[in-house]
Amino acid sequence: MEQSAQQQSTQPSTTAKDGTDAVDAIIEQWRVARPDLRTDAMATFGRIYRLARIMGDRIEKIYQEYGISRGEFDVLATLRRAPAPHTLSPRELTTTLMLTTGGMTGRLDKLERGGLVLRSPDPADRRGLRITLTDPGRTVVDQAVAAGLVEQQRALACLDDGQTQQLNELLRLLLIDI
Repeated sequence: MEQSAQQQSTQPSTTAKDGTDAVDAIIEQWRVARPDLRTDAMATFGRIYRLARIMGDRIEKIYQEYGISRGEFDVLATLRRAPAPHTLSPRELTTTLMLTTGGMTGRLDKLERGGLVLRSPDPADRRGLRITLTDPGRTVVDQAVAAGLVEQQRALACLDDGQTQQLNELLRLLLIDI
């Protein structure tokens, strides 16, 4: 949703008084400028984008408290979800995280320097490597995921359990169909 800095600064944030948000203001501007447009999709995706950005920033700050970035968390979390001993090949990691090998190498270098992962030769492939989550890595990812979930649950506190479930079901349908 494009808008100038001046428009952003004059748009209201969500208020308890009237229940509107900045997206409502943008949609209203489009209604005036182009009443022929159906802007429901713009409103939906504008809110999804804003929520993702806000929550992404909040989660990034939480992960920084554990000395990792969001991207490094993703590597640690992928290893943590793998069966014990929490070991994957670099190729399995890049495929799961949709990264280039260069992007993965940088993350692995930092995580290895921090003692959070261990690189070792792949016993089944002389040319291959295995990446293993270390005990300190497991501690960091377990603490970071728990702290991130607290923040996510806090953000959803305005919804009851039924609304949260309905939102999840609707978003799942959307993701499956796109």
